[in-house]
Amino acid sequence: MERLKFSKTALLALAPREDGKRRTVYDAETPKLALLITKTGAKSFYVLKRVGASMAWVKLGTFPDMTVEQARIEAKLIIGEFAAGANPATAKRAVRKELTFLEVFEKFVEEKRKRDGTYLSDRTKRDYRDVMRLYLEPIKSRKLSQIARSEVKAIHARVTKKSATQADRCVILISSVYNFAADLELFVGTNPASRIQKNPAPERDRFAQSNELPYLFAAIAESAMSDYFLLSLLTGARRSNIQEMAWRDIDMEAGIWRIGMTKNGTPQNVTLSPEAITVLKARKPTTIDSPFVFPGTGKTGHLVEPKKAWATILRRASVCRILALLEAEGRLSETERLIADKLLADTPIKAERQYRAVADELKIDPATYDMTDLRIHDLRRTLGSWQAKTGASMAIIGKSLNHKTHQATAIYARLDLDPVRQSVNTATQAMLEAAGIKKTAEVLPMKREQQAVRRPT
Repeated sequence: MERLKFSKTALLALAPREDGKRRTVYDAETPKLALLITKTGAKSFYVLKRVGASMAWVKLGTFPDMTVEQARIEAKLIIGEFAAGANPATAKRAVRKELTFLEVFEKFVEEKRKRDGTYLSDRTKRDYRDVMRLYLEPIKSRKLSQIARSEVKAIHARVTKKSATQADRCVILISSVYNFAADLELFVGTNPASRIQKNPAPERDRFAQSNELPYLFAAIAESAMSDYFLLSLLTGARRSNIQEMAWRDIDMEAGIWRIGMTKNGTPQNVTLSPEAITVLKARKPTTIDSPFVFPGTGKTGHLVEPKKAWATILRRASVCRILALLEAEGRLSETERLIADKLLADTPIKAERQYRAVADELKIDPATYDMTDLRIHDLRRTLGSWQAKTGASMAIIGKSLNHKTHQATAIYARLDLDPVRQSVNTATQAMLEAAGIKKTAEVLPMKREQQAVRRPT
């Protein structure tokens, strides 16, 4: 048995055996610690321990990536495990058979089912893969049992510096992958992402204000997707539910839209106001070849991504507010307004750039015209806010919007404070009046018959 007091210099000087067989050298200072040298000269630290009639080889790491000091510390820990009755070699073999985080992640993305039994949408898969690519690179090749809680916390802290929301998504995704692995019995152990403190959620109570509604409705009327955004506003339903809205779930006579499964895991009956019914009735003949209210060309069969259309709407609404301000200050003649309207219709991006520059030059506060911070989800919040402003109780608002908890509705308590239908109808009428649209029948024709649109003044 060859022995040597390990040091970096001594180990670097060791050469392979001339006969091509592997060379094993034991540390004279730490029992059971050995260095294995292959015929190619590769050197690795091992703990060698006899277990019954066989010899257990527990690899610690490669030299010089692992230092002598690190090898000695690790060897003592392994020897302690043997003394306690465990077999680290068996445990290491089990770890080698484990799937990596990336391998389980891919199974999760392709095989995970939602509460309603359907698979993850293409958009969700894409979002998850973006999180993996951008933030989870350090752990993707690691075995599940090798990822420590401290590493997950470090990822969360690092990503938080860029985006608190994305950092929380990282933790949620890691936790979901581990839970998925446990359900499939691919992993037995502790989820390293469980109970990690999320970032405080910034409070957001943005909704379309009275002075914004005329511009918002007018911009929506110009959009090819006006029906989608109108129904989002008039029902307060979640974006995904509007996208998946099917004709079979709509009872126009009763004014009810039945959603079989919502985000919070429960079904919902959505009250349809007369204005919403008007939009749906006019839309029905245009979708006779599709079971969906908003057909799509993808494999889902329905609309998937309305973000670009929404961005155009907000751009148009913001520019129109700038033009209205310029008119009010006498800085825009009737002829110039006609030119501006044509530019906005033909090249909205150019119009936005040009008139934002004018507003900046005149030192007009962007808060007086900029609506680009409105999100599609804020249409849902807008209905709830107008329900609160028109006297609906928190319970009614919560039921209308299908909130799972009282806390989700609490945001509306700061606004002006009974069945659900009356509340929705009242709020709808108030929004339309604020937009300068008095009659129910004007909601639909404002898009298809331009004379119903009133230019904001």
